[in-house]
Amino acid sequence: MGELEEIRKSKLKRLMEKGKTLIKIEINDKNFQEKVIEQSKKIPVVVDFWSNWCMPCLMLGPILEKFAKEYNGKFVLAKANIDETGTIAQNYGVMSIPAVKMFKYSKVVDEFIGALAEPLVREWLNKNIEMK
Repeated sequence: MGELEEIRKSKLKRLMEKGKTLIKIEINDKNFQEKVIEQSKKIPVVVDFWSNWCMPCLMLGPILEKFAKEYNGKFVLAKANIDETGTIAQNYGVMSIPAVKMFKYSKVVDEFIGALAEPLVREWLNKNIEMK
């Protein structure tokens, strides 16, 4: 495991210990059931299927991360690098990236493909998340 990955995991652990709202997680084939399927029974989970070689993915990622912070606990953003989550991507029919799927109660309730503009991403989130 690389040094950056160790730092990222350490920071995530510290945030969780402080009781802060979890807004972004990295998922893989091993933790998908727990981090997405089980979590979506409590709170919507937005899964961003991406890769570091995909320019539209690199454009969309910061928009999703911005909204995850802004919406402060209304949903969890799960980042799924398709180079590391091939089984999940295949199981959910990901043929193009970026592919974004909203999970609620263990099921995909909505999705979009491609890098949408920020206002369209906000509209999509508002349509799928109960805003109180």
